[in-house]
Amino acid sequence: MRYTEFRSRIETALLDAPQGLTWKMLRDQLELPYERPCPEWTRRLETEIGLTRERAGGRALVWRIAATH
Repeated sequence: MRYTEFRSRIETALLDAPQGLTWKMLRDQLELPYERPCPEWTRRLETEIGLTRERAGGRALVWRIAATH
């Protein structure tokens, strides 16, 4: 999977779920082939689509797209 496809799929899923999704939820819903997100790709998502990640109780981070994007 190329980065552009990954970005597009993540962006679409997060726009459809404004409450946000955890990595596990994204991975399972999108059937992604990765156990963990690539740190480099995650940083690019923060810049390009306004990805934010916030703790939600336990250890999981909730991924969202910032409202300003």
